[in-house]
Amino acid sequence: MVMVHLRVLTARDWPLWREVRVAALSEAPHAFKAGLAEWHNGGEERWRERLAMPATYSIVAFLDGQTVGMAAGLPGDGGVCELRSVWVSPQARGRRVGDQLIAAVEGWARQRGAMTLKLAVLPGNEPAVALYQRNGFVDTETLGELLSDGVTRERLMVKVLR
Repeated sequence: MVMVHLRVLTARDWPLWREVRVAALSEAPHAFKAGLAEWHNGGEERWRERLAMPATYSIVAFLDGQTVGMAAGLPGDGGVCELRSVWVSPQARGRRVGDQLIAAVEGWARQRGAMTLKLAVLPGNEPAVALYQRNGFVDTETLGELLSDGVTRERLMVKVLR
């Protein structure tokens, strides 16, 4: 396995979060519901607020001292947590960085007592779907949120943790 260093972020790490999130939104705009322009609205406060959300888990992956990925976990109701904001830079893809990010969020969810980890993926993002399936996620019958085109919906996937 590739030696990836994962760092859990706090509100003080907002500049690092911004750097990685901007890289993700710039490199793979098709993979995220919110675009780069939306994240630039609100300035520093918006970046700080995202990391200061109660009980969230945000991590960044480093490989050879370079930031190469990110992921986040959000608490939910009824024993369900959510995996969000997963991204791996092109130079680190195929090196199991995504697997390690997902495993870290899954571990966080288990520590919180979650029984299910859910996620939403945009239609057509088959590399992400393959990553999630490889990590035990399966499609649900539930329709995801309606996207900005007014027709397409997110694809919802879950992993049972217990």
